[in-house]
Amino acid sequence: MNIKNVLFLAASIALFAGCAAVQPEKRHSPAEIASYGLNSFVAPLASAEGERLARADGLEKIRLSLAAPSDARPDNGVADALDAVAFLNTEREQMLDLLLDQLSALPTKPASHQRAILTSAYSLYATESAAQLMPLLKTISTPREFSIAAYVVLKADSSAAIKAKLRDILQRRFPDGTNEPRLRALDHVLTADVEDELKKRPPLGDLLSADFRRGVPVIFSFQRKDRARFGLAVVRGASGKFVRNADGSIFNIAHLAMALSNLPGTITNGNTPQGLFTIVGSGTATNPWIGPTPYLESKVPIEASVAEFEHNPNVAALLNSSDEWTEARYESFLPASWRNYFPFKEAFLAGQAGRNEMLLHGTVINSEYYRGASFYPGTPSAGCLVAMETWSKADGRMVSSDQLSLAKAFTADGLDRGYLVVVELDDRLDAVVLDEVITDIRTAEMVIAK
Repeated sequence: MNIKNVLFLAASIALFAGCAAVQPEKRHSPAEIASYGLNSFVAPLASAEGERLARADGLEKIRLSLAAPSDARPDNGVADALDAVAFLNTEREQMLDLLLDQLSALPTKPASHQRAILTSAYSLYATESAAQLMPLLKTISTPREFSIAAYVVLKADSSAAIKAKLRDILQRRFPDGTNEPRLRALDHVLTADVEDELKKRPPLGDLLSADFRRGVPVIFSFQRKDRARFGLAVVRGASGKFVRNADGSIFNIAHLAMALSNLPGTITNGNTPQGLFTIVGSGTATNPWIGPTPYLESKVPIEASVAEFEHNPNVAALLNSSDEWTEARYESFLPASWRNYFPFKEAFLAGQAGRNEMLLHGTVINSEYYRGASFYPGTPSAGCLVAMETWSKADGRMVSSDQLSLAKAFTADGLDRGYLVVVELDDRLDAVVLDEVITDIRTAEMVIAK
């Protein structure tokens, strides 16, 4: 099979498959990660020719959907075309009428198709879709799809009046909805003063000095409330000291925790949820858009067992698969000041909602698709944390990789098990920089050293 066929097949299968690490080709030990250099990895999809072929495939999906009669468009073809519009950041105006047609037929479609269309409405056409969606909310019977539709309406108009209307519909459609994780998160957005809540965030130092389970490395990924900005990742080593660069400065990289959909973290393929994850090793993804650089495998509660979160063989030996997650158990991993902070429970709710495979990985996506965006030159994912990488346009060879640097920093102590903390600092509209957290980092090191 020639490169054209290989890339067309790979792109067709995985272009919009999310961050899934489908049957990893290889696991990477800390020693292997330490040995890797820039010359260790090649990504044909990142070459000019590879990218051109994959882009052409996406554009063809869009063309076919636009050309087909409205009564002859297969649901999966429409969904793929709308995904291509978002991914390639093109043809938005041309696809608007098609999207609105799909909304009209939404009540007759299965939930999986509703999710795809509603996700596109949220990411691409919220203003144009909101009025049509408000009455349709009364016909949507599944929590995930109802939540996405409500978020579309909220994105277009977040006034108190709209929030009250949405909550009334929510309570009528789902009388026991606050027990369902996605509906619980939605209800919180509709009732809480989210901006005031963010200003009352617990002390960052308590989180940075928390032991979680002592003796393992921890990645802290600091983010804005608006994920369309670069966050910042640092690494606390197993000793409690934060990893340094050769010149003694704190190791840090830019980190994008924004999904292409930009939906909240409890929604499938939404942004990386805020909260505590476990990290359980490193692997190579078969999704070609993630690239060949070793990812770090992070898991939310429920996706990971309680034993995987403990990182203590003496404790884990006492646990088994029947040990159930509870909110209280999740809170037990957190410092006391953070246990009642609702936004930090998003990772737990995401796990309850069935989210999985939210990895820390690199990227071979052409950042030029998003030139002019607030997150440029970053590339969004399907809910993972993405580190910057660059590749040769001539042959797809690695030129630079923050992801490889992050993997090396995390495994520097010879360990590949630990934790990931994703925390939103505030609602500022610029990228996170080290100066914002450096004092808290240094204070945390002193607290840990006592």
